[in-house]
Amino acid sequence: MAIDTRTRISEEAYERLALAEPDRKWELRDGHLREKPGMTFAHNWLEMKLGYMLMSQLDWSVYQVRVDAGRVRRPSATSFIPDVFVLPTAYTIPLLERSDILEVYDQPLPLVVEVWSRSTGDYDVEEKLAVYRTRGDLEIWRIHPYERTLTAWRCLPDGSYDETIYRNGVVSSMALPGVEIDLAALFSD
Repeated sequence: MAIDTRTRISEEAYERLALAEPDRKWELRDGHLREKPGMTFAHNWLEMKLGYMLMSQLDWSVYQVRVDAGRVRRPSATSFIPDVFVLPTAYTIPLLERSDILEVYDQPLPLVVEVWSRSTGDYDVEEKLAVYRTRGDLEIWRIHPYERTLTAWRCLPDGSYDETIYRNGVVSSMALPGVEIDLAALFSD
């Protein structure tokens, strides 16, 4: 069960707490703490497998991949831990020598992924995906481990997003040229 506190806290207090309790996955939603709950095997396996598939296709000097680590933020005291995200390596340079700050990214990302789970499914769709769009993330994926689908939202030049649902085949990333995810391989045991 996720912990949801009703008392607002500042971003600075949130970052101190997250650094002080590294084994807990604290998120901040409009100034309110929420702990990201534990996930099922299927959820964890898919995010790790996708992370590996992405890392094996990317030049690590240009891009890095985070799996259930690091945070993305938008203004208004909101920070989430996506299941998977890809970021330019250049974003990490200011953080390399810092042991006193939380890994948080404000800049739009090429790809942010959430894997559906029973405990966070509605929350991911209603809140997280909306925040990712507000941030201007270029491509947002939601993977459903039981329906075996990948839904992709891709940012258009006017700032709106188009939506495509994939049930099979190979999904090519719009934001990461040359990156392809074979759904049969992703969903195989």
